[in-house]
Amino acid sequence: MANSSLGNLPPELAEMQVEIEEYARGHNLDFFPTIFELIDADQLNAIAARGGFPTRYPHWRFGMEYEQLSKGYRYGLQKIYEMVINNDPCYAYLMRCNERLDQKLVMAHVYGHCDFFKNNQCFAPTNRKMMDEMANHGTRIRRYMDEVGVEEVENFIDACLSIEDLIDIHAPFIKRRDTTSRYDFSGNPEPDDSAPSTRFPAKNYMERFINPQQEDNDAETTPEDVTPPRLPENPERDVLAFLLEHAPLSAWQSDVLAIVRDEAYYFSPQGQTKIMNEGWASYWHSTIMIRQGLTAADVVNYCDHHSGTMASSPTQLNPYKVGIELFRDIEDRWNRGGFGREYAECDDDTTRKQWNTNAGLGREKIFEVRQIHNDQTFIDEFLTLDFVREHKFFRFGYNPSSEAYEIESREFPKIKQQLLQSLTNSGRPIIAVVDGNYKNRGELYLEHAYAEVELQLDKAHDTLINLHRLWKRPVHLETVLEEAQAVLSYDGSEHKLERGSAIEAADNSENAA
Repeated sequence: MANSSLGNLPPELAEMQVEIEEYARGHNLDFFPTIFELIDADQLNAIAARGGFPTRYPHWRFGMEYEQLSKGYRYGLQKIYEMVINNDPCYAYLMRCNERLDQKLVMAHVYGHCDFFKNNQCFAPTNRKMMDEMANHGTRIRRYMDEVGVEEVENFIDACLSIEDLIDIHAPFIKRRDTTSRYDFSGNPEPDDSAPSTRFPAKNYMERFINPQQEDNDAETTPEDVTPPRLPENPERDVLAFLLEHAPLSAWQSDVLAIVRDEAYYFSPQGQTKIMNEGWASYWHSTIMIRQGLTAADVVNYCDHHSGTMASSPTQLNPYKVGIELFRDIEDRWNRGGFGREYAECDDDTTRKQWNTNAGLGREKIFEVRQIHNDQTFIDEFLTLDFVREHKFFRFGYNPSSEAYEIESREFPKIKQQLLQSLTNSGRPIIAVVDGNYKNRGELYLEHAYAEVELQLDKAHDTLINLHRLWKRPVHLETVLEEAQAVLSYDGSEHKLERGSAIEAADNSENAA
């Protein structure tokens, strides 16, 4: 039984949605109720510029992205066919000018995404009412703009957005630190029942503003010879959380930074599952359209549009193509029984190609993979030598002598290593706070986990400037430059670079394709 809203769809598209949803449920896809909205290209570009949400906080970045998307569409360089939001219910947008076949294909693709959003473990901790939460964020920031000033708030948002990637993407699943509920006051003395409570529920980083501590003149002073505990006790990857708890921010600044952090954690699973998510949606739009959704008159146009989405480039990976082909490879191998120790130890190519135990476990396996993996574990577990050879993957890098990018290797271990490195932490540098009181001066010291890829100095300098704006004391970043230890520093007026000892040289490369 269909449980999706028909939104503002005309009768023809409403009937199409009911049809495609029945096909999707027939393949055991499980998704939240899905609401399709029919909008024109300009509206779709505006929503896409805001990350897929019709209402967000005001910021110049969204206008810039809207201009870029609008020009790309106007000049025929790009076109957004669909957009779907991880929410309950899921919201999806259809472009009004799409052909009937495109609308059917997009609906089938959307239901694949909705199933992935609901069932993949990376999305389990995300806010399923983010459509409402984004609107609330916009209301709060507009209120601060009215109180403090548009320019002041917007400049602070700029600083926060420049470090929005400095979160711990594994924090929702790994307990790295002790946390308490905002409603748990068990650590406080038992209140006097006869006196009214003066404490209010508050998040950790807002505690000092909502429930300021009273000065106790009778409290014992700390002995001078007692060394204060290290701050933080262990390296803290969630830099935004550390700033919320320890940076000298006003109440409105803490709230804005918390908003940026909440949204960063909401979008993080999408970066961790780009290949799988698009591959899963493409697999199901292909399955539904070929088996049930096409008429004889639609076949040629469908093949043309599908092949355009799956087109490969010699310079970069297409997540749609890699994802769908890897899911198909997994399904084929588990249907043939091509897994396990005996299969892995078979070295004869002919025997492996003809291997067939009629296990018939392919469909069950890909549903399991969809549920428990992210891109990194997906590639690590299921990318095989046979797959790399069949799809002609190679690794390339920049050759200074020829001043051009060239193929470096077709060796499977190197290709897989490069892919995994590019997917680690969603391809972003891993930076952690190691000392919030560096040299006992209240300075901030961070460390970059070097993985054979150096930081871009211009971006590192800009990030340090914005970190200094939030911390209001000198900031330092330890990293590796030109195979030697280096510390980048900014004290509010100038940048400094201190070079240390050399590190062992490693095999460097640029990209894999």
